[in-house]
Amino acid sequence: MRTGTVLAVAGTALGFALALRAARVGGSTGAEARAPLPGDVLVPDATVSITRAVSVAAPPERVWPWLVQLGQGRGGFYSYDVLENLAGLGIHSADRIDPQLQTLAIGDPVHLAQEVALRVAALEPAAHLVLLGAPGPGERDVMPFRFSWAFVLRPGEPDPAGVAGTRLLVRERYRPRDLAARLMIELVVPVSALMSGRMLRGIRERAERVPVPQPVSR
Repeated sequence: MRTGTVLAVAGTALGFALALRAARVGGSTGAEARAPLPGDVLVPDATVSITRAVSVAAPPERVWPWLVQLGQGRGGFYSYDVLENLAGLGIHSADRIDPQLQTLAIGDPVHLAQEVALRVAALEPAAHLVLLGAPGPGERDVMPFRFSWAFVLRPGEPDPAGVAGTRLLVRERYRPRDLAARLMIELVVPVSALMSGRMLRGIRERAERVPVPQPVSR
């Protein structure tokens, strides 16, 4: 093999490796990626754990309502609706807080699509929301991997005006059932990076520009 070809192949492999690493980091620091978060215990033997993060110039109470109304048929995912709807998901991301979507409890479904739902496994207002890919009572488990999706709000640095900020952490944890599921996860991760990155920015944009009409009840 010629030297130029070897270098091209090596460069492509390095580029792919860096892109895959970026897909698994997504703005989080090393300390954030290593730190335990709510929901980790739901998939304790995860083979893939991905932590993404974004800083929001608004307090956790301003970010929380946008998380509560996540879901298909609810407030959407604040991501690339056009891409999601190419798959026929019927996602419409909200640009306002809907009081009718502000009630969420343990065990409630949060739909990714009409036939695919995660369940609320842990919830603390203005602190964390954890969704789990698990069947409801009497339902058959059809997911090829165990999956948890945690949204965690931490106090962030205040802005120059002294307004409190938020560090929003999002962690995905996967445990495949078999080799096919493991390969599926490797395909899902880059897509998740694209959509989740836009989701984090979408939440930040909304929380920073739109005040919450009422305080979060505890």
